[in-house]
Formats: sequence, C-alpha cells, structure tokens
Amino acid sequence: MAVKDLLNKLTDVFTKDEKSNIGKLFLIVDDQIQNVRSSLSKVEEWRDIENAQGKALDALGDNVGQKRGQSTDEVYRVLIRGKVARNLSDGTTNRIIKAIATSLSCDPAEISIINAHDADSPDLVEPAAIVITKVPLDALNLTGMSTSQFLQIVDSIRAGGVRVASVNLEGTFAFAAGTELEEGSDFGFSDDLEEVGGTLSGIFTPQRDYKLPI
Repeated sequence: MAVKDLLNKLTDVFTKDEKSNIGKLFLIVDDQIQNVRSSLSKVEEWRDIENAQGKALDALGDNVGQKRGQSTDEVYRVLIRGKVARNLSDGTTNRIIKAIATSLSCDPAEISIINAHDADSPDLVEPAAIVITKVPLDALNLTGMSTSQFLQIVDSIRAGGVRVASVNLEGTFAFAAGTELEEGSDFGFSDDLEEVGGTLSGIFTPQRDYKLPI
C-alpha cells in the first residue's frame, strides 16, 4: 500500500501531505513494510532448491538428510536432487537414468546406459557392469562438479554388485555428412563470437578425488 493510500485513510483533521509530520512518519513505516515484504518474498523464493543459497540451502538439504561437506551451492543442489532420486531408485537401468537426469536437472533422453558386455570394447566383458555411453557435458559443467565427483553420484545410484565400468561425457560437435558444406550451427565449428558451435566429447574412467558426502 502506497503512502498516499495510507494518508487518504486518515480523517480530515490531519494534513494529508507526505511533507507533513504524519506524512514523514508514514514514509518511515512504508520503508519498513517494504523491507518486510522483500524478506518474505525472498523466503518464499528460496524455498525452491534452484534458488536457495547458503544456510537456506543447508536447511533444504537437512530435510532430506543430505550433508553439504565441502560442496558449493551448485554441487550441493545436485546432491540434494540426487538424494531424493536415490531414495526412489530400484537399481534398474531406467531408474538409474531417471535418477541421474534428476540430479543434473536434464532430460532423461540425454542419458544412455548399456551393459558392459554390449559395449564395443574387448576390455569390458564382465557381466555385472554398466557403461554410461552418453551424458550431457553442458549439464555437468553447469554444476561445477569434477568428473570423478559425478562418478561418485552415479556409483551411489547403481544396484548392489554392479560396477560402473566407464562414463562417456558426450559433446555436441559433429562434422558435416557427405558433400554438405560446413555451416555455423550448434553442432559444427564455432564462430568468432563463440555463439554457435558444438562441444568436444571426453571419456573418463574412475579416479580418486575428494569424497562427496553421499
């Protein structure tokens, strides 16, 4: 409610002017009301895990039993989402994909998992192992997690007795097919401003890194 609206509610014995003493008092009250409204609005906004920061995010993590450890806010959001997803996962491939997608806040269609013995690699012949053949690199980069930290999350989602053999962090870069000319797109070479162009892929295997509190 504006100061002018407050003044209009006064009886006619008062001077209904913001420069009057009563008007100046209402200006002070209005400032406090706006501060309270701003605080309440931020509290409501920070109830969303995607917006919460610092202690507010810690409180959301405590609600699901997920500790922060050394994690930044971005990584901690992944851990919280992953904690919820792990509680619902039964270890099947589809559930693992859904849990990873929930953790990274991406589309499940961007993730692909196959059995190790179906992989085109003579080194991966064990039956109780999986290979994650596609993970969106951009989504992982947005979290600020290292590749080994991401593997820790995947390892916590898998079924008991099943090993994660390797993970492919797939980029979007691709060459033109056949006789097609090069073109600027989300899949080809970048332009001078780097506003278009694909990203390179990368493959990693498990390595040591500081442990996430999973």
